[in-house]
Amino acid sequence: MNSTAARTERVDYIHNIQPRLPGWSVSLVPALLVSLSAFFLFALEWRPVGYLVMAAGIALCTWLDRVPLRDLLLICVGLIIVSTISVRADVSWLNVVLMGTVLSMAVAVPYLLSRFGYGDHAVRFQWLSGERWTKPMIAYLVAVPVIGWLILPTYFVRSGTYLNWPELADWTEVARFFVGVNYVGSWDEFFFICTIFVLLSRHFSFKFANVLQAIIFVSFLWELGYQSWGPLLTTPFALLQAYLFKKTRSLLFVLAVHLLFDVVVFLSIVGARYPDQLPILLYLW
Repeated sequence: MNSTAARTERVDYIHNIQPRLPGWSVSLVPALLVSLSAFFLFALEWRPVGYLVMAAGIALCTWLDRVPLRDLLLICVGLIIVSTISVRADVSWLNVVLMGTVLSMAVAVPYLLSRFGYGDHAVRFQWLSGERWTKPMIAYLVAVPVIGWLILPTYFVRSGTYLNWPELADWTEVARFFVGVNYVGSWDEFFFICTIFVLLSRHFSFKFANVLQAIIFVSFLWELGYQSWGPLLTTPFALLQAYLFKKTRSLLFVLAVHLLFDVVVFLSIVGARYPDQLPILLYLW
């Protein structure tokens, strides 16, 4: 085995992206219920219904197949922690501290439970794969803000969803908003990809694990503010991020993609609020 193949195998092993059930299985049903609980928790904000759907998924998993139970419980713990607050955009100091603390706990608690409670290394934050970034990867990094610039201003303004974000009364609120956008964007990759997607990938094939994490990802983004026809953008983005993570095995790369995209998100929302201050934004229709 050559050195590149050895590194690939080693990183895949570290992330446990070797599904126990490569095809369709009844074990997918409880996993789907856990993922759908996020739709009720975040998209519809029906917290009690979301908890009931989540509990049904765990109960069904206990009956049908207990092997994925521990990992589904970790996902549930993270979702429950996030659901204790509203994730709607708010740049007040109190909300910045509260949301930052809760989201950090949603990543830290499943990680600590996995590492010290279960004694395994399922949840890891592998920054680099040990391989050089290829030219297509670098080209994609350049293309991401261009794609965002062509799409996002039109989305936020034409759909009116920029109103889901705060008015940003002064430069301090603009600064807090910039920090918040980047923090949440980074957290997305730690939580949805490095935690949820990786845990699901231990049991199910890539296509199933990817769809299940995307349901949770998109539901969260809906409550955050990406509403109207936002899921037409956020769903491909969520699916693509997991694909890039599996393909590159690099958290740093998917994080760079996300943050470059979020720079355009920030500029689009600020530009929509203050069009005279940011006349560079493009509206396709």
